[in-house]
Amino acid sequence: MEKIQQEIKELNSQIQALQEERATLTNNNVESGENDSALAVVEAYRRQARENAQLSAELKGIDDAINFLEQQKRQKEAHINRSLTFSKRLSQQQEELEAAKKVAEVHAQRVNELARELAQEIKMLKACADELSPMYWQVYYKPFITGFKTISVPYVRSDGQVWTIVNRIV
Repeated sequence: MEKIQQEIKELNSQIQALQEERATLTNNNVESGENDSALAVVEAYRRQARENAQLSAELKGIDDAINFLEQQKRQKEAHINRSLTFSKRLSQQQEELEAAKKVAEVHAQRVNELARELAQEIKMLKACADELSPMYWQVYYKPFITGFKTISVPYVRSDGQVWTIVNRIV
C-alpha cells in the first residue's frame, strides 16, 4: 500500500514538472504594440505557431505524457480504494467471526457441562443397575439394563482454530 502511495507521489511530481515545462514553453511573448488591433495580435500568434511547428509538436507530446501519467495515477488510486474497501470488509468479517466464535464457545462450554452431568447420571444409573441386576434376574430372568459398554457423551474440544465434537465413552 505504501509502495503504491509512493508511486502516486512520484507520478504527481512528474506531472507537475511536465506542467511547469509546458507553461515555460507556452510563455510566448508576441511582440505587439499598444496600438495594435485584436486582429493584428491574432495574426502575430498564428505566424508564431507556423514558425514554431516543433514547439507545437513538443507541447502535444507533453500533453500526451501528462494525460498518460494522470491515467496511471487514477488507476493506482482506484487500486488503493479497492484495497481499502477489501481490508475494511475483511476486518468487519473478522469482527463478526469473533463475535460468533464467542457465542459458539458459550454453547460448547454448555455442551461439555451437560456431558459431565450426563456421564455422572449414567454412572449412578449403572451403579443402581449393578445393585438391582442380581435380584432382577431372580425375579424376571433377564437383565435390568444393558448397553453400558457402548454409552458415550459428546464432548467439544479445540486446538485453537478447529473445533471437534468427539464421543467419550462413559
